[in-house]
Amino acid sequence: MTRNIADIRRDYEGGRLDESHTPDDPFALFDEWFTLALESEGKDGNAMTLATVDSQGHPHARVVLLKGFDENGMVFFTNYHSHKGSELNNVPYAALTFWWPSLSRQVRIEGRTEQVSADESDEYFDSRPRGSQLGAWIATQSVIIPNRNWIEERQTRFEQAYEGQDIPRPIHWGGYRVIPDMIEFWQGQPSRLHDRIRFERREGEAWKRFRLAP
Repeated sequence: MTRNIADIRRDYEGGRLDESHTPDDPFALFDEWFTLALESEGKDGNAMTLATVDSQGHPHARVVLLKGFDENGMVFFTNYHSHKGSELNNVPYAALTFWWPSLSRQVRIEGRTEQVSADESDEYFDSRPRGSQLGAWIATQSVIIPNRNWIEERQTRFEQAYEGQDIPRPIHWGGYRVIPDMIEFWQGQPSRLHDRIRFERREGEAWKRFRLAP
């Protein structure tokens, strides 16, 4: 089947992004943009595409949720035995992309990754709804399963096992931190003449700022 969708397009509009008016620290600008994104995009404002590569160099991408950030990096949580977990354990580098259509804004982040501390994973796990805590035990993420009944049977089994008890964090579940060495801010503009400001740094050095062609 062939479908021509060349005529699907939109014109982007937004305030100008001028490198002379951006902070020296990209995390400060990200915090500003992220705050506006939560207001405009609601609970989808922290959704981001996580891209990883496997041991053969094949790329893989999926949407995950940002659960925290500071000057050390961006944090998300997952099953360490999932495909993305295995890929990050083998090749500890990742790329993140945020897309906020209501603002005509995109942020790209690249850098090395590390697992967060057990204490940090415990703290977030304890804050999750009970159903989500059970889900970390129920779902053997990314493995092939026979049908939906397989999940429902495991759900019943784990609900019974932890009835009336606190649910501990599975050792195979926790957080990753993406430690950026590149953060790029994209502000859509009319006629595809977009504003792009990129921050880059080498380990131990200060951030450097560049304007890129659209």
